[in-house]
Amino acid sequence: MKKVVVIGGGITGLSTMHYLQKLKKEKSLDLELVLVEANEFLGGKIHTKHQDNFIMEVGADSIVARNEAITQLIEELQLEDEKVYNSTGISYIYTNNELHAIPADTVFGIPTSIESLNSSTLVSDAGKKEALKDLELPNETFTKESSVGSFLEYFLGKELVEKQIVPVLSGVYSGDLNKLTIATTLPYLIDYKNKYGSIIKGLEENKAKFQAAANKKFISFENGLSTLIDRLEEVLSESTIIKGVATKKVEKKDGRYIVLLANGETIEADSVVLAAPHHVAQEILQDEQLDTDFDRLKNSSLISIYLGFDIADTQLPAEGTGFIVSENSDVKCNACTWTSRKWTHTSKGNQLLVRMFYKTASPAFESMKDMTEDELVEVALQDIEMSLNLTGKPKVIEVTKWNDQMPNYHLAHGDAIQSLTAKMANSMPNVVLAGCSYYGVGIVACIQNGKETAENIINSIIE
Repeated sequence: MKKVVVIGGGITGLSTMHYLQKLKKEKSLDLELVLVEANEFLGGKIHTKHQDNFIMEVGADSIVARNEAITQLIEELQLEDEKVYNSTGISYIYTNNELHAIPADTVFGIPTSIESLNSSTLVSDAGKKEALKDLELPNETFTKESSVGSFLEYFLGKELVEKQIVPVLSGVYSGDLNKLTIATTLPYLIDYKNKYGSIIKGLEENKAKFQAAANKKFISFENGLSTLIDRLEEVLSESTIIKGVATKKVEKKDGRYIVLLANGETIEADSVVLAAPHHVAQEILQDEQLDTDFDRLKNSSLISIYLGFDIADTQLPAEGTGFIVSENSDVKCNACTWTSRKWTHTSKGNQLLVRMFYKTASPAFESMKDMTEDELVEVALQDIEMSLNLTGKPKVIEVTKWNDQMPNYHLAHGDAIQSLTAKMANSMPNVVLAGCSYYGVGIVACIQNGKETAENIINSIIE
């Protein structure tokens, strides 16, 4: 009998286990599956909390809807009846201490037409004129490995990028856009530029696809995202799940692997999946040959603060769902989601629930990272009063610090992953890396990575 051990019970590890178990049944394989998770609960950064009629996600708050991987998984888990979609509305950018609506017909703040560009209240006439060079300038030097920030600024101009695009994209991708590649952010933009001669024209030609995606763009569940985690745990009842035990080391022995656990127990395995953050995987492997590449992988930090008030959320600007903050503002947050407006299931009493985000990129983050919870809440309340003119004491508070746990796909990320996987294939065949530290930060990317990892392992076993 072959044995596969998956280390890490986040969404990637659980997806890997789910598809391993599914393929095991389909192919009638004599295969033992074991999942090891250091925490007492599964889910990793996906974890839902319930308090006083509010539902709060301490990590990710939604899943991109229009993707085959998540559609298939939800069907397999029979969760269609529990699925909910986000409410659509206006997103704002908070700049110069005022809220400005992000123009309609934009994709991550990038105009999809000349009309969309001209409608912006965020960009001056001179900035709009500069952006029109995109219609004339050919792409002669940029590739998908180029900086996405440099690419956008070269063709669309500095003002449009800084005032309208950077705030939106930085809210999605952690880190400096000048240090992130086109390939790991918006690879289709360079395809549009090369095919249509213009980023704006390319988006306009494909507008129908983006408009369709804009409605019901994100998925959650009536009782929160932990519904997905709980159901995955249920369907894995035929496999072994070990919770609350960290993995100390994986070492090679006689063509197999020994997984040493923190409680002193060991597990022999034919294949090992390290679906854990890269710094954890590095500690477990304890291989100096890999350290140089592991050290090239970077993380950012994030502080998330939920505040639930005894105030009706109708006091928020009409049809709004939140705002992103530009650099020239007095508030310290990077973004604010009006959660009770965007996700109506999160507030059973239709009361105001907001979520504040503070990221490494914020100038204030360095002074905030060591603050107490009370101090952080005071900063958040000041930001809410300044930006929304709302005062009041919250009845529910949920503060989460993700210190150095948000993957940052910088320009050297791809090379580091390629080098790591090549070295591991040579020195530790059948030990593979999986998860958001390496192959995509969204939940959908992690599910797809888990599925592909399972398929590769099963193919190697069959061979």
